[in-house]
Amino acid sequence: MLNEQEVLDFMRETAYKPMTVKELEQALSVPDAEAFRELIKLLNRLEGEGKIYRSRHDRYGIPERMNLIRGRLQAHPKGFGFLIPDDRDQPDIHIHANDMKGAMNNDLVLGRIIGKNHAGKLEGEIVKIVQRANEQLVGLIECHESFAFVIPDDKRINKDIFIPKEGMKGAVTGEKVVVRLVKFPEGARTAAEGEVVEILGHKDDPGVDILSIIRKHNLPEAFPEDVMAEAERVPNTISEEELGGRVDLRGTMTVTIDGEDAKDLDDAVEVVRLENGNYRLRVSIADVGYYVKEGSALDREAYNRGCSVYLVDRVIPMLPRRLSNGICSLNPHVDRLTLTCEMEFDDHARLVRHDIYPSVIRTVERMTYTNVRKILVDRDPEMMARYQDLVPYFEQMEELALKLRKARMERGAIDFDFPEAKIIVDENGKPIDIVKRDRTIAEQIIEEFMLAANETVAEHFHWLKVPFIFRVHEDPDSEKLMHFIQFAANFGYMVRGRGNKVHPRALQALLEEIKETPEENVISTVLLRSMKQARYDAESLGHFGLAAEFYTHFTSPIRRYPDLVIHRVIREVLAGGGRLSDARMEKLAERMTDIARQSSERERAAQEAERETDDLKKAEFMLDKIGEEYEGIISGVTSFGMFVMLPNTVEGLIRLSDLHDDYYHYHELQHSLIGERTSKVYRIGDEVKVRVARVSVAEHTIDFELVETRRREKTVSFVDGKPTRKRGKEGRGGRADEPGRGRRTGSDTGASGNGGRSGGGSVGRSGKGGRAGSASGGGKGGGRSGGGKSSAASSFITVWTGSNGGNASAGSGGNGGRKRSGGKNGGGSRKRGR
Repeated sequence: MLNEQEVLDFMRETAYKPMTVKELEQALSVPDAEAFRELIKLLNRLEGEGKIYRSRHDRYGIPERMNLIRGRLQAHPKGFGFLIPDDRDQPDIHIHANDMKGAMNNDLVLGRIIGKNHAGKLEGEIVKIVQRANEQLVGLIECHESFAFVIPDDKRINKDIFIPKEGMKGAVTGEKVVVRLVKFPEGARTAAEGEVVEILGHKDDPGVDILSIIRKHNLPEAFPEDVMAEAERVPNTISEEELGGRVDLRGTMTVTIDGEDAKDLDDAVEVVRLENGNYRLRVSIADVGYYVKEGSALDREAYNRGCSVYLVDRVIPMLPRRLSNGICSLNPHVDRLTLTCEMEFDDHARLVRHDIYPSVIRTVERMTYTNVRKILVDRDPEMMARYQDLVPYFEQMEELALKLRKARMERGAIDFDFPEAKIIVDENGKPIDIVKRDRTIAEQIIEEFMLAANETVAEHFHWLKVPFIFRVHEDPDSEKLMHFIQFAANFGYMVRGRGNKVHPRALQALLEEIKETPEENVISTVLLRSMKQARYDAESLGHFGLAAEFYTHFTSPIRRYPDLVIHRVIREVLAGGGRLSDARMEKLAERMTDIARQSSERERAAQEAERETDDLKKAEFMLDKIGEEYEGIISGVTSFGMFVMLPNTVEGLIRLSDLHDDYYHYHELQHSLIGERTSKVYRIGDEVKVRVARVSVAEHTIDFELVETRRREKTVSFVDGKPTRKRGKEGRGGRADEPGRGRRTGSDTGASGNGGRSGGGSVGRSGKGGRAGSASGGGKGGGRSGGGKSSAASSFITVWTGSNGGNASAGSGGNGGRKRSGGKNGGGSRKRGR
């Protein structure tokens, strides 16, 4: 019997030419009628999945051999889109609005390259829609006498959905509804048709806004009955029989450290200084896989959800709360089953020994970040007295965490330190405050310990060659890095590298240099967006942002499905003496790629929903503050205006049409707006005072008016990040890729290439005690602009002081006249994200 892989391998052969069914029957030596029917079924399935393509002449072949590309369509509100190929080595392909062929955002499609545009970018057309991604949509209904239209909340669906009278189901104008699409668009001019399947409520009713986002991203709330029934059968306590084969850690000083409002406690830690001077770190993780069996109803639901989702006013858990907050949560003073990664580090935080084993623990305290900070930073007498037996252990944790971070920085890991905010809402979901969240040594302890455990587990099971799921972060695209290098040069930071390669260490050196500067958040954000997105994969491809060869997610099985899956693999391998049978290896290997893909997709959906609810509530928070003035920093410059971020992380737009003193031209390379008459310059990083002008809760947007601006000093710093010339603090730092308590991750990081100075200027002393020679201004491109050198042995930063360049001549950057956005928000072309 032929299988899928045999057919695909046959079609990939160099000598293969597209064949008809009859020709395939002969070439594959199909023996009888039954086998022929199976071949037909297989070809139909592969065609339906887009893995093979049938031409107009009924000949079959694989898409890549027929000049076709399989991938996902990423649509834009203005009607065009990009085909994101499944093959990650291929560049994205621009699809004109007239070449979309009725495809909608996130559809799985086959496309064909038809040429290049003036910038040398690939352009293509959609040939076939393999799989529709949007079976249901959420939107605002507008009813007429005999029909209605639904305006989708997702602006990437840029055509309204037609609803016939019989499909309205009692909905009235102004209500948010869920519609099922019964007819998809067949070309550029046709509209989709649907029917109402759920009425969420009037758009202004409390809670409808968040509920709309939940439905939009297909986030399941209630658990199916069979899942809840299975959860109810899980015992609330642990019997003695269940402790067999487990290491008993109940007598150790193991604690959990989490946020005040956390209820799903899935990790606990213990640090002891050994007699040989080394540190022993135990990271014990809830053994969720013991309770959630492979193939069970609980497991299928966890697979579908992928992860827990943390919205402003609620948590949508991956597992029922009976498990996540009950028997699986490492609550204090009760026995819990765990998997432990035990690591021994020397005084330089080098791993000298490790072991992974099933265990049972009983945590001695449920600590909070706040209380640990009060002990270690504030030395609060009350807290020190309350936890006097634990204080020495916390001090050892701090020692080890700082040494781990130092070692990680020296090898080149990138740590972001983004400002994060917690939106406080009342019982009706109305935002009443936005509070910045500080990252302290307490958070850093857990971050470093989780990173160490994830790396240790990943390397251990990589060398065992068993099917596994890894967290990967591939090297950044060189072109995007080059753009970032030029962007950083506008602030006076020159990132050095070799050719078009840059080690992550140089990028971390840049992040250290910009700490506590006005432009820190802006440069960090642009750097983050220059990186590829971290994802899950069945192969260990390394992690650029962490400068780690091996990495996985082991530490959060309550809220991440990949962690749950590898927990079961770990227990199975340990039970089998370090091996799995060939049949089991094959079965697991078949599933891992699919699990990695599904988990990555659900993670992205969760992140989009979290970001969207944050933007919604921030807009709602600013609604009653129209006319008030705030200090902020320019966080983005576009052809239609400037984005300004306030200290509380609220971001709004100053439209170009609201700048009445001049006509402004947008200079993409300098990320600046330059006045045609006054030569006034607005750059990313400039400090400004703004007034709240307009707020649209429906569009999640805020408009500002410019009150005044303050120029920033401009310096030039050459950053190479050489390990022998390290500099900077060891204190705070963002976690590189452990999206735990704080939901932003630093997994997508990097920069590359050589940068040249963007302008001339006199050269002064380096400020580091070294000599500085003279230098002349370079042009746009790469290379150093001067011959000065510094004699400071302990510093890798040479500071060149240049002119501020507050004014510049206009005229070369565009046509006269104010530029406005094509969309009603003025924000359509701005990409946002982590």
